[in-house]
Amino acid sequence: MFYEQRMNAPDSPADLRAEYEDDLRAVVTQHGVDDVVGQTDVDRETADALLEGDSLDLTLPEAAQIQALADGEPEPDEMVEIACDHLLLGMTTAVLDVDAVESELEIDMDAKEIQQKIERRAPMSFEEFVHVQYVIADGAP
Repeated sequence: MFYEQRMNAPDSPADLRAEYEDDLRAVVTQHGVDDVVGQTDVDRETADALLEGDSLDLTLPEAAQIQALADGEPEPDEMVEIACDHLLLGMTTAVLDVDAVESELEIDMDAKEIQQKIERRAPMSFEEFVHVQYVIADGAP
């Protein structure tokens, strides 16, 4: 699950994202597109695209809403909070600051944006989350 603490990373952010999309796809498959659309803020086009294996433009809260449909999962807001707290914890463990994270990111975000997104003071896309998590997990000892 994307909100769990990562202590290591796969070969690339794309591999990490694919892993998480597989998890989300399994939830959509189990519950069906209609339930996902009816119980989350995710539109039908996005839910269908997830089933088809297309790369998605999800927000972190939307990914949490999908994941929360699975049995035993926390509420979406709690999941986002846990995910961001794990990013901060991972930065501490890996002795990384936002400038170090920025220098390793493959996407365009500056240190201030990273800090705001991790602290949930600015919205974060799922893609941004995956890239930040990848850098932190890759830098962890």
